[in-house]
Amino acid sequence: MSEATMLNRSLLVELQTEELPPKALEKMGQAFADGVANVLSQRHLLQGDSTITAYATPRRLAVHITHVAQQAADQPFSEKLMPTKVGIDADGNMTAPLQKRLDSKGLGHLSLADLEIKSDGKQDYLYANGMATGAKLADVINEAIDYAVTHLPIPKVMRYQLNDGITSVRFVRPAHGLVVLWGEDVLDAQTLGLTSGRTTLGHRFMCEGPLNITSADSYEQQLEQQGWVIPSFAKRRENIRQQLQQACEQHQATLGDDPEVPALLDEVTALVEHPTVYKGEFDPVFLEIPSECLILTMRLNQRYFPLFDPNTHALTHRFLIVSNMQVEDPSHIIEGNQRVILPRLADARFFFETDRKQPLIDRVPSLENSVYHNKLGSQRVRVERLRRLAVHIAEQLGADTQLADRAALLAKADLNTLMVGEFPELQGIMGAYYAQADGEHEHVVNALRHQYEHRIHAPVSTDSLIATTLFLAERAETLIGIWGIGLAPTGERDPYALRRAALGLISAFEQLNQGGYLTHSRLDLRELLTFSAAGFDTSVLAENTVEEVINFIYERYRNQLVQSHDRKVVEAVLALQPPLQQVNARINACVAFAQRPEAESLAAANKRISNLLQRNTEAATPLDPNLLTEPAEQALAATIRELAPVAQQQFEQGDFSASLATLAAAKEPVDRFFNDVMVMAEDMAVRNNRLALLRQLHQSMNQVADLSLLA
Repeated sequence: MSEATMLNRSLLVELQTEELPPKALEKMGQAFADGVANVLSQRHLLQGDSTITAYATPRRLAVHITHVAQQAADQPFSEKLMPTKVGIDADGNMTAPLQKRLDSKGLGHLSLADLEIKSDGKQDYLYANGMATGAKLADVINEAIDYAVTHLPIPKVMRYQLNDGITSVRFVRPAHGLVVLWGEDVLDAQTLGLTSGRTTLGHRFMCEGPLNITSADSYEQQLEQQGWVIPSFAKRRENIRQQLQQACEQHQATLGDDPEVPALLDEVTALVEHPTVYKGEFDPVFLEIPSECLILTMRLNQRYFPLFDPNTHALTHRFLIVSNMQVEDPSHIIEGNQRVILPRLADARFFFETDRKQPLIDRVPSLENSVYHNKLGSQRVRVERLRRLAVHIAEQLGADTQLADRAALLAKADLNTLMVGEFPELQGIMGAYYAQADGEHEHVVNALRHQYEHRIHAPVSTDSLIATTLFLAERAETLIGIWGIGLAPTGERDPYALRRAALGLISAFEQLNQGGYLTHSRLDLRELLTFSAAGFDTSVLAENTVEEVINFIYERYRNQLVQSHDRKVVEAVLALQPPLQQVNARINACVAFAQRPEAESLAAANKRISNLLQRNTEAATPLDPNLLTEPAEQALAATIRELAPVAQQQFEQGDFSASLATLAAAKEPVDRFFNDVMVMAEDMAVRNNRLALLRQLHQSMNQVADLSLLA
């Protein structure tokens, strides 16, 4: 290969567009870069030390790749042609079909002597082997760009017409420019009706005109220094983060620590090309409105960063603006943003004050006009189901049933308020504020405020018990109702968040147990879901809904637990579908048991016993001590009589580790039994009696978990 074909230079591909969807921008930028690089890599045009850099701004997607070859090295190939019996005739000559196949693949110059015969295990095939000329970058670049363009994670595609007035194309946004540079040279390429060049656009307002990119390696520097654009998404985000941090330090405030802050940072990064942070303010009188309303309108509607007091964590009347302009005098930018936020805050105050004029309890009847689901009735009907469930749960937990009933009655009353109509994200939160203003009990207020949280994160206490009853009722009703009408999650689709509801329900049982409320409670998952199902019309729910939901909940728990525990142990415990609040303790007990020297032998024996019992499903007979004639079976029976009651008592006390440790002492008698005793004796009475003995052992050993799954 000549020296020219071995040239390696950096490659730049940039697609200029109208404003791209901000929430998808980072992923689109990475996908565009990966798409171009993948095709070039498959054609062997990238080197082992090639570096791929993705760029993404509101108006461009780009990729810079180092060490891209002008032409790939020649590549060996092996082309499967056809069966030997088809390609070679009886006289050993090449057949016409074989010659035609070779011609079609550009291999007509090959003779039979150049071909190889290999078997695929069924018959012999003819193969053409050789060296293919390496791909040329100029020939491949268009394919790489087209692949990248068509494989973007685009949330929604639009169709638009090109300048010729005839042709239309489909893309996420109209594209206006294409830059393709290999080193300093422009490579010919076309996509979306565009022809490649070296001209790009800088900042919409701060750049004086189009920029001619000198080379692929000068792209980022030219855009930053001449175009007033930071093309790297990651670099731009870090730039904004640092500016926000400096502004917080300057004004002695914080951005808060909730998860919306990083998400907002990502979003504003996708909205600007040259970020500059300024501080704005609003009239402190608006702080009389619930802070959640102000925070949401600033973040959601204006993409501002509200500032909080670092000591009290209370919202202040200041906020930070991430502007796309850097100017010497930013007063007009700040004043403009302050004017824009004022009507939003005024609306929030109007909604809040208007909603306050009607007590929350008076809003409950209007829920009859709000459809929950056409198969499950109105929100008012749903509230009655929740009340029934909440009272039942409260009875099981020893909680105040009147407070539980009141919380469930008011749970959805804020859905028809002006504030929730404007900001659906404030469901429950506004209900809590209005309930508090109406003088409702603090436990009812707390229940309304926390009903939509994903999980319960702290042990349940007296102050959170009513909130937990509503939390459980909400999730049990949702799971049974939505699943029962055929809307179970499928693949990635889970529009009613049943997976989240299942995990939330699990967390409630765990934290109730941590708070000591399940020690003497009759609350049980199966009973809870069965009671929930009874609140629906019998014609609404599908058969086996309760059983399917129980299996679904344990499957969700399994997926969660295997992230931090050995899968075998998790499977062994969940095979018994134990009470949710006992799962972690049982897992810990099994982990400890697995470390014992007896564990492996007992698990193997348990698996053997399980197989024997599964193969012999005849009606179980009681154990007859008089039929135990072998010393080994007599010894095993004596061991079971001695250990089983102790292990049972420990199990009932919740000391699962002690229960398994007690049964570990059965290892030697169990081993002797299987060494010395023929279980499947010809005498059916003896056989059934030995199976009865093993059944007793099996029941004792598998109360904590199915130990056979540890084998």
